[in-house]
Amino acid sequence: MKAVGQPIRKKDAMALVTGKPVFMDDLAPKDCLIVKVLRSPHANAIVKSVKTDVAKRVPGIEDVYTWEDVPQERFTTAGQTYPEFSPYDRLILDRHVRYVGDPVAIVAGENEACVDKALKMLKVEYEVLPAVLDFHMAKDGDVLVHPEDNWKALCKVGADNKRNLCASDSTEDGDVDAVLADCDEVVEGTYHVRAAQQAMMETFRTTCFMDAYGRLNILSSTQIVYHVRRIISNALGIPKSRIRVSKPRIGGGFGAKQSVVAELFPAFVTWKTGKASKMIFTREESQIASSPRHEMEVHVRLGASREGKIRAIDVYTLSNTGAYGDHGPTTVGLSGHKSIPLYSSAEAHRFAYDVVYTNHMAAGAYRGYGATQGIFAVESAVNEMAQRLHMDPVEIRLKNMVREGDVMPAYYGETAKSCALDRCLERTAELIGWKDKYPYKDMGNGKVRSVGIAMAMQGSGISGVDVGSATIKMNDDGFYTLMIAAADMGTGCDTILAQMAAECLDCPVENIEVLGADTDSSPYDSGSYASSTTYVTGKAVEKACQKLIARILEIASGMLDAPVEELEFASDRVEWPKARKSVSLIDIGTKSMCGNGCALEATESNSSPTSPPPFMAGAVEIELDKETGHVEILDYKAVVDCGTVVNPNLARVQTEGGLVQGIGMTLYENIQYNDKGTMLNNSFMQYKIPSRRDMGNIQVEFESSFEPTGPFGAKSIGEIVINTPAPALAHAIANATGIWFKELPITSEQIAMGVFEKEDIK
Repeated sequence: MKAVGQPIRKKDAMALVTGKPVFMDDLAPKDCLIVKVLRSPHANAIVKSVKTDVAKRVPGIEDVYTWEDVPQERFTTAGQTYPEFSPYDRLILDRHVRYVGDPVAIVAGENEACVDKALKMLKVEYEVLPAVLDFHMAKDGDVLVHPEDNWKALCKVGADNKRNLCASDSTEDGDVDAVLADCDEVVEGTYHVRAAQQAMMETFRTTCFMDAYGRLNILSSTQIVYHVRRIISNALGIPKSRIRVSKPRIGGGFGAKQSVVAELFPAFVTWKTGKASKMIFTREESQIASSPRHEMEVHVRLGASREGKIRAIDVYTLSNTGAYGDHGPTTVGLSGHKSIPLYSSAEAHRFAYDVVYTNHMAAGAYRGYGATQGIFAVESAVNEMAQRLHMDPVEIRLKNMVREGDVMPAYYGETAKSCALDRCLERTAELIGWKDKYPYKDMGNGKVRSVGIAMAMQGSGISGVDVGSATIKMNDDGFYTLMIAAADMGTGCDTILAQMAAECLDCPVENIEVLGADTDSSPYDSGSYASSTTYVTGKAVEKACQKLIARILEIASGMLDAPVEELEFASDRVEWPKARKSVSLIDIGTKSMCGNGCALEATESNSSPTSPPPFMAGAVEIELDKETGHVEILDYKAVVDCGTVVNPNLARVQTEGGLVQGIGMTLYENIQYNDKGTMLNNSFMQYKIPSRRDMGNIQVEFESSFEPTGPFGAKSIGEIVINTPAPALAHAIANATGIWFKELPITSEQIAMGVFEKEDIK
């Protein structure tokens, strides 16, 4: 192929590296109001009164708003297809504040200085209530996070606000308890994954203005323009027709911007005042009042025969959604549905979960979306099972893993039509030198080198739900414009989709201009999340290009006076082989502008009844200092099956970036609260993320499979790449120390104390 499969440079690369004004704050109106919010210092409280008179008299202040000024119809800020699985449990400003950081008042003014001064002038009287800070105590507890009567759930997800339940369910295939009782070996463990922040370079930010037609225009760093429009419509109580949402370049999202975080407040201010406004979250706000990964505790029972055949898997997940239910019912499902299906040999499986409200910051979407937590638990249990059975962890996986053609009962009964997981695992083991290095080597001086391994799967969009769309038009000079609503947030989807269009239209990628995303001009697209863009929207691009070619041939037919069925589309022209005649695309484009009734434009949508999983294997080699507990990553090898690789360069950096995020949440990143519910990690001084020096040597390869339902055989890659570091690193640390750490992050202090206590017992 000429375009697909080629390492083509990102379309926006030069604009980004040369500092062109492409981000939200570059494009915001210069005279807009500055919007900030006063945030609650209490984890659970009722706002009895807010004295705003002094604040309003600060020179430059436009207005101050409290719960008394906003609509009282509840909504969700989760960017999901309607009807959303997430409960409607929010207000723009609520008299009942439910975590430290919950908005209490909105202040809008001419500049940042006056707004900051006004915020200090606000006097708030609170009635402080008992808080639910331990998610083990939330379900059916005495303190209700959402006692209000206008709370509602649109979908049947087992939610009950009077039980602090955001979601609850249980499914089973086979008699799990009977099979486990018959197993020769059962590994049982509880694995705790703390919340983690996406920590993207660009914080949450939005600007709003009213256009000449009295419509609210929202320019936001978001992954979900169409969902933002619906959410703002619900929040403000105004028709969607009065709202336009578009996005600029995005400085990272990783799922955080799949929720409406910053958009609510400037949208409310602009709608009320008619004046342009903007809100830019500080790093502290992005840490304490955003949408991090869900904290989950995953309990696993894994049963196997002495020969290493995995016979039963039982998973129960307790998920902490925090003060609001954004993405709570959906993230938890992936903890089981993207971990259990890795092992198709199991005779029985059970997956149950509860998602509970607490008085912590609400969680949201983050790359991996629940699969990360579940895979850490299940893969760790498999590694421990291999140790108990005195089997090589690679061999036990090869004996039990899902393979091409297998039906996956725990993955909604789908069939793995494309699966190179066996080759991924074997190649990963070869790259890391598994046979020579497993399980460890004592280097002397208290240092040990060891290896660990893990597998993962994800999905390609939400089956039967996600919709991707594309509009492609040919212009009079013979080049094309591709219009999409998928959001390129640094992933390169603009480039990848342009490559697919170029492949279909047999032209250079430079001939494809990409526009999006804009609710006024882009065709409907669910947005960039759930690893959907390449697979779901990519297929829409392919279909739209095929329709456009048919229209090009129709116009050429009239120009050549030839039957359409005898014409052939050929790159920059249409040929009539039988008569040895042709007409150029430039001439066709020019003709389309005069006396023509056939538009050289096509729009197609795509939704898939299946979500073919990408697969990968990852292996790590570490050097561990037993005295200090320090873990140094020497090598990380990863091999990914994402079907046809559309752009090897972009796929590689996606993989590398996801691996580093996985390393960070495993070893360093640790959201902590004090006993009052205040977050202790409100900056990058306290919340540690890995730097280039912490990555070690990362090597990424791809094992191609061909997904028959995907565009050019492609599947997704965006999320799966974060899922192997946690279990692989926990495995390597266990091999080095003899201790299985089941809580993330695994810090140097924990390792050192664990080794000390183990040796002290001896």
